[in-house]
Amino acid sequence: MGKPKTDKRRQSVKVVTEEWFTQTLDHFNPTDETTWQQRYFSNDEFFDATTGGPVFLMIGGEGEASEKWLTQGSWIDYAERFGALLFQLEHRYYGKSHPTEDLSTENLKHLTSQQALADLATFIVAMNEKYSLPPDVKWIAFGGSYPGSLAAWLRFKYPHLVHGAMSASGPLLAQLDFKDYFRVIIESLATYSDDCVTAVSQGIEQIGVLLKQEIGQQNLNQIFNLCDPIQESLENPQDISNFYETIADDFAGVVQYNKDNRIGKPKGSNITIDIVCDIMVNQTIGPPVNRLGKVNDLLLSTYDEKCLDYQYDKMIDTLRNTSWVSEASEGGRQWTYQTCTEFGFYQTSSYEPQIFGNQFPINFFIQQCTDIFGQIYDDNFLEAAINRTNVLYGGLNIEVSNVVFVHGSIDPWHALGIIKTVDEEAPAIYIQGTAHCANMYPPSDTDPPQLIAARKQIVELIDSWLKL
Repeated sequence: MGKPKTDKRRQSVKVVTEEWFTQTLDHFNPTDETTWQQRYFSNDEFFDATTGGPVFLMIGGEGEASEKWLTQGSWIDYAERFGALLFQLEHRYYGKSHPTEDLSTENLKHLTSQQALADLATFIVAMNEKYSLPPDVKWIAFGGSYPGSLAAWLRFKYPHLVHGAMSASGPLLAQLDFKDYFRVIIESLATYSDDCVTAVSQGIEQIGVLLKQEIGQQNLNQIFNLCDPIQESLENPQDISNFYETIADDFAGVVQYNKDNRIGKPKGSNITIDIVCDIMVNQTIGPPVNRLGKVNDLLLSTYDEKCLDYQYDKMIDTLRNTSWVSEASEGGRQWTYQTCTEFGFYQTSSYEPQIFGNQFPINFFIQQCTDIFGQIYDDNFLEAAINRTNVLYGGLNIEVSNVVFVHGSIDPWHALGIIKTVDEEAPAIYIQGTAHCANMYPPSDTDPPQLIAARKQIVELIDSWLKL
């Protein structure tokens, strides 16, 4: 989930500063009394202490927490309406919340969703005391993407502390081979036109042809502005897999955040399905492979990258760095560890028919786990870890109340979430035409009616929970 884009029509004027909370390192080992400092943010602008609540808690996820969420986003409208006290707690091991001296594999054993949920529970108890909140204070959890899962699981695991939860785009089912991810990507590209899907497929096929020819290999170096000549990697299947997956991710990232109100890089926030498909169907650019190259050029320039770095060993070396000041510490190493030990979620090329080729199957991702963290993190380990996660939380069969599951049809993560209401006490809102966490961002004049209606329904649900 990204940061909210500045909403000039509605935002809190509160000046938010970072605060720190003394947190327990291992909640499940009473003999270990080690503590560390966890970062959080708060906003009491709308809060009326005489009424004692409610309290809204934004759950941090697999990246740095942002104080912007304490003054912007749709939940600010909800906070004003209900007079809520606002908190955001940064997830352990992300941002500035450093429980251990480094990110060694040994230290990462304390990075689990269970520990994160216990962090939230401990924080709630402490804030109840700090703010002298009444015993019947009602906490509502908010989260999008992985924190969307955490929001639902927090209500599930700690119902005596959390009265309700808004779970946006949360993947509840841990799954090793998340092949449906690219199924949804393909379906979402098809909302532009079948011609766009066909052009992507043809471009990928042309890459395969060019890889077999010496002149073709030279052309690929130029078309995709490769950092290292592809000729050096022809005998390295991991490099070739990484190259194909990188091209596929060009489209996946655009689709996942299509037309939302998320703040991003200066140029990147405006790259949509329409823009990349406009390129892919533009025959004046040249054959489809050249159009893939233009999409790649657009994204390289957007994110200030000089060339496309596809070599597998470089990626692994980056993710092996255990320092808090490394590039990997921004979240790449930590989230990879969580996928290798709890969730899977590997977005493979296994789905058929697959327009991005078949070069990044599940073994490509399992190999990354063993290469980064050690030989024990193999397929058997991952299968057992994922089964354990689904046993702990129930997967798509979670039995919980006062939770609303919100998903967008364009967002590929809806394939691992609850998109149909099974229990009226935990309804699902499935928004046609919207992407990842779209309901959480500030309202926009361009919001479709179904997104506006979803936000209204969420308000009504929160209102009903607070009256219980």
